[in-house]
Amino acid sequence: MSSEEQRVFGARVADLRKQRGLTQSELAAAIGRTASWLSQVERGIQPVNRLDVLRLLADGLGVPLQVLQPDAPPAAEPEPAAEAETNDLDQARLVLSGHPAVDVLLTPRGDFRPSTMDDLREAADRIWELTHTDRFAELSAAIGPLVPRLERATRTAPEEYQAELHGLTARTYQALAAAFVRQNEPDAAWVSADRAIREAELSGDPLGVFAGIFRLAHAFVRLKHLDQAEHATTVAVNALQHYVEDHDPTPAHLSVLGSLHLMLALVHARSGERGAARIQIEKARVVARQLGEDRNDFNLEFGPTNVEIQAVSTAVDLGDAGEALDIAENLDASDLSVERQARLLMDLGRAHVQRRHFGDALDCLLRAEELAPEMIRSHIASRNAIRELTLVAGHAVSDELRALAERADALG
Repeated sequence: MSSEEQRVFGARVADLRKQRGLTQSELAAAIGRTASWLSQVERGIQPVNRLDVLRLLADGLGVPLQVLQPDAPPAAEPEPAAEAETNDLDQARLVLSGHPAVDVLLTPRGDFRPSTMDDLREAADRIWELTHTDRFAELSAAIGPLVPRLERATRTAPEEYQAELHGLTARTYQALAAAFVRQNEPDAAWVSADRAIREAELSGDPLGVFAGIFRLAHAFVRLKHLDQAEHATTVAVNALQHYVEDHDPTPAHLSVLGSLHLMLALVHARSGERGAARIQIEKARVVARQLGEDRNDFNLEFGPTNVEIQAVSTAVDLGDAGEALDIAENLDASDLSVERQARLLMDLGRAHVQRRHFGDALDCLLRAEELAPEMIRSHIASRNAIRELTLVAGHAVSDELRALAERADALG
């Protein structure tokens, strides 16, 4: 790269950074470099010749590599199908590594700008949109610059912005926890949920803490630490139940309480405790009737419809496929997120596999894949169902099923 090319490249980096509303310190922190290094890059002093560093910089800016460096070679010329199937959360994992804003500890003087608040609110909403639609590659790219920005802002902003910034940070970590659970990375989900709980408490929002515990329990379930999941959830349910009984609860209180009952149902189902799981489903139904509508407080999507979706899932986990199919017969999830709709179809596919309704099972799984391809191709339960279908079919496996199994890496 010639000196003139370095200058042009540096100017492009600076323009893209400013378009994203990032300071040099924020972008440098997001990609694990120093502000001094980034300053030299933008001034055309420091060349960036290594492809891995170019990719890291492009990820931090949230742009494709070719936008940053038009003549850069593509990454080993990936096959289009493989690129479409990417659900990489590596950048999101890096965000969790170490202290989120260590440079601020050394130089506490901040560069917070109130004008960035609207952008931060929009970005936090966007993270949840990507999580609900299982677009994990996009989420990972977006989270790289966002979390350091939020963490720096909570440490440098004036007092009047602190509560909201901690709340936005809590929401962002909750979204990360949910995404990591769905991608079967429960260790990262645990860290994300723990940070969400802390941020919610700092924001002055007790219900946000309870919502964070819900995310934490999901991580424990994936880790097969069912005793920890049950303990954390039970303590939260008891505390919130006492509050609801002694006060006039808001819809948000009921949404969180009902979601925690559903979490306990999941824990008991995974433990094979049929009676305990059904008790928690019924308790959730009581709360849902009291709530009277489907809501999305704390992105929990709690309400009468989601309770029945969870009842379907619980029945499948317990091996009660007929009960699951009966519950779902008149269930309409079209007003819920794509993730919830796909989850219902996935569980129906699992139920049909249990009943040896193989044609219906494949149909449900393919419809779920149309809605949320990354979930169906990576979720353990989905892949197990697909694998079982291929094993039963043997040499008679259809082209359609074989293609699905190949996409999910679930052949035999």
